[in-house]
Amino acid sequence: MNNKEFIAALSKKTGTSKENTQKMVNAVIAAMSDTFDGGESVTISNFGIFEPKKRLERIFVNPTSGQRMLVPPKIVLNFRPSAQVKENIKKGGQE
Repeated sequence: MNNKEFIAALSKKTGTSKENTQKMVNAVIAAMSDTFDGGESVTISNFGIFEPKKRLERIFVNPTSGQRMLVPPKIVLNFRPSAQVKENIKKGGQE
């Protein structure tokens, strides 16, 4: 599902216009981004936890040339689904 399809489905489900739905989704994403910039996680009940994690510096070896390279540390976004979401996925999305 791409952004356009997501906005259309959400708009239909909430009964609001696509423009207002897009504004709401953008506001939620902006608020989440600001929280991640501060190094904090975002918990959405019955869905999961989004948390920024720091990946340590590591050595990478190119398999074709055998050359060793140093990969600098970076921050990545991790998602942990709730037990309810995990169970729903195990059932194939059927309730």
